[in-house]
Amino acid sequence: MVDATASFDGKRLAAIQASSRALPGHTAGLSVSVAAAEGLAAYAAFCRSALYAPAQSAAWVLTWAAEVKPDLLIATLELEGRPAFAVALEVVKRGPLRVAQFMGGRHANGNFAAAEPQWLASGDITAIRSMLAAIAGSRPDVDLIALERLLPDLDGIANPLASLDHFASPNLSLAVDLSGGFDALLLRASGKRKRKKHRSQTRKFEAVGSHRRIEARSADEVERLLDAFFEMKEQRFRKMGIANVFGDDRTRAFFRGLFTQALAEDKPCFVLHGLEVAGKLRAVTGSSRSGRRLICEFGAIAEDELANTSPGDFLFFDNIQNACQSGFAVYDFSVGDEPYKRLWCDIETQHFEVLVPLTLKGRALGQALRQGARLKAFVKNSPTIWKLAKMLRRKAAGQTAPLPTEDEH
Repeated sequence: MVDATASFDGKRLAAIQASSRALPGHTAGLSVSVAAAEGLAAYAAFCRSALYAPAQSAAWVLTWAAEVKPDLLIATLELEGRPAFAVALEVVKRGPLRVAQFMGGRHANGNFAAAEPQWLASGDITAIRSMLAAIAGSRPDVDLIALERLLPDLDGIANPLASLDHFASPNLSLAVDLSGGFDALLLRASGKRKRKKHRSQTRKFEAVGSHRRIEARSADEVERLLDAFFEMKEQRFRKMGIANVFGDDRTRAFFRGLFTQALAEDKPCFVLHGLEVAGKLRAVTGSSRSGRRLICEFGAIAEDELANTSPGDFLFFDNIQNACQSGFAVYDFSVGDEPYKRLWCDIETQHFEVLVPLTLKGRALGQALRQGARLKAFVKNSPTIWKLAKMLRRKAAGQTAPLPTEDEH
């Protein structure tokens, strides 16, 4: 692995002016620039032809910028005057330090920065390091660049950031191969048991009223499904004893804007589904579309009298079946290793993290984050310790019994 901090001198990386400048050696013809909000329009234009993950899409970045109003920066590599690679970052505070990270924080998973497909074949590490140095020169207040939960590849194309010094993310990402369709999938994944459970759940739902799967197709439906989801998540996180990452008003406005604006697309990149039983939403999922991959970005169930019938599992069954019918090749449960995902999944993806310290304080924070990731991975890879950790967390929140399909996603 190449050390991205080789030019670290104890204070900052070698500074490069924020204005565009030709890069040395075999990168002749490439230039690098760093912009703030004025760079958003150019970033959106680049995304029309670039390869990127959902959390680096123009829709995600522009909506986050509009609703959250972050301290943002757009760093761009250009080849012969045309963009080749770009990262859209926000600068956030972690204690007394400032960190540049992908927009969306913990909501941004499976990250792959926007890149021109032909340029990706070169994997130009010198150009990428010059981009990092340009960020250092443009933003002397930033202590650390933290590029987290990175995909190793997208549609078989390697992530160029893997050429930098990196380490494994603490959480796996799980997915299921949809090759051959839904019937073929069930033959590989305890199909008889899944169908039997689905029929049993259907009978239980019908005993209290009609049920249906909803896809949000209007602004009012987006509002209804997200309101229900936010309430479900608020209750779930409180009982689990962890912070509600969906609790901030600006974050909620971001998701409302993201899913509402997607309705204008012929094939929306972001879509909401819900399971309604007896007129009430019992489960909600929010998904993104990335090529032939449908990614479940988040999900939740209502904490009510039907929670023990596993409405989330029921909705996943229908979502996966519909994904097969719609021609998707993969259904991706995204980050987090949980039993309900293991019931389906046959693909494991190990994300990776890149930390580039720009100051002495940034180096200390980077080391702490790396050690924290190792500790988290150790805890989650030990079933006994992880079970104990979740039990202690619930007790601290005043909840003694395990929650149905407990998760943090």
